[in-house]
Amino acid sequence: MKITAQQVNELRKITGAGMMDCKKALVESDGDIEKAIDILRKKGQKVAAKRADRSANEGVVLAKVSDDKTFAAVIMINCETDFVAKNADFISYTQSVIDMAVANKIKNADELKAADLDGHTVEETITHQTGVIGEKIQLGAYEVVEGAGTYAYIHPGNRIATIAAFNKAGDFDEAGKDVVMQIAAMAPVAIDKENVSQEIIDRELEIGKDQARQEGKPEEMLEKIAMGKLNKFFKENTLLNQAFIKDSKKTVGQYLKEADKDLTVVAFKRLALA
Repeated sequence: MKITAQQVNELRKITGAGMMDCKKALVESDGDIEKAIDILRKKGQKVAAKRADRSANEGVVLAKVSDDKTFAAVIMINCETDFVAKNADFISYTQSVIDMAVANKIKNADELKAADLDGHTVEETITHQTGVIGEKIQLGAYEVVEGAGTYAYIHPGNRIATIAAFNKAGDFDEAGKDVVMQIAAMAPVAIDKENVSQEIIDRELEIGKDQARQEGKPEEMLEKIAMGKLNKFFKENTLLNQAFIKDSKKTVGQYLKEADKDLTVVAFKRLALA
């Protein structure tokens, strides 16, 4: 299979690994990016462990909370160039879509596309934007959370936005803001280790065993070593177990308990442009 320079550059951008290493991994994986990432990790290459972000070339990512604070949404509308992504009219259009979506508590992307926005469906307005701007415009992603209290964060530049829901309502605005900023900065894959999919667990165990095997560790020790690596993965990649970005001596879970002993996160979403 012929591997293109574009594929190599994409893998290099995701992982930070060298160009030749990326090319070899793509050849070995028959061009499958996900498999190539795992191949690089097994060989001990420095790669990004978090691959949950939705990616696209350019666009705008915004988030918003409903007036009653029980619903929050995050949206990505994509375009082809950075020039359009930074255009005030395009940002304003994206804002109008999420304003309508949150006001009506629209639950998913299909429902959003069919929803009315100034007398037209959102899907029709996206097509109209394509005609006006002269670039391909599309709804890249739309995610929601619901809970007793919800919070949103938009990173400056409109390229990353996050939302989170708490199990309790109350005066938790500071904690809510800190949590959605944590999610933006650290890109957790799940709330707690119990929420990590079996597919991810199996992948991490396999990678851990392969790494230990290549380091020359005895075969009977591989399972134990892999479990140790998995626990480290949980600590670094699950929200409640991550070191709190404002005080690394405590976890996010411990920080929330300081605000209220029963407070926790019940859902979160993170969208980011590549």
